[in-house]
Amino acid sequence: MNKPELISTLAEKSGLEKSAVEKLLDSFESTVIKELKSGHEVALTGFGTFMPKFRAARMGVNPRNPSEKIQMPAVTVPKFKAGKTLKDALKHSGSAAPVTSTEPATPDEEAPTTGE
Repeated sequence: MNKPELISTLAEKSGLEKSAVEKLLDSFESTVIKELKSGHEVALTGFGTFMPKFRAARMGVNPRNPSEKIQMPAVTVPKFKAGKTLKDALKHSGSAAPVTSTEPATPDEEAPTTGE
């Protein structure tokens, strides 16, 4: 679903005009961005929390020339942590296809070892 489809769906469900829903959605986006830029979290109970996460500077590899090391600057990135209601809704729906990733698993995503 893209933004115009979301606006149409919300307008139908709420009984509001599309222009009002679009204005509300734009206000929501700008408010979340403003709060994240100032270092604050935005928590929507049950749905989830938007938060800024600082990523420290580090050395990386130039993808065009793997033998060349490059300095990657420190950056603040947005992070979203799903709330219990959202997690439970997706667990019990069973309708979403599993997402397959071609990227290697991060330490947070690795399966626990059983010691075998």
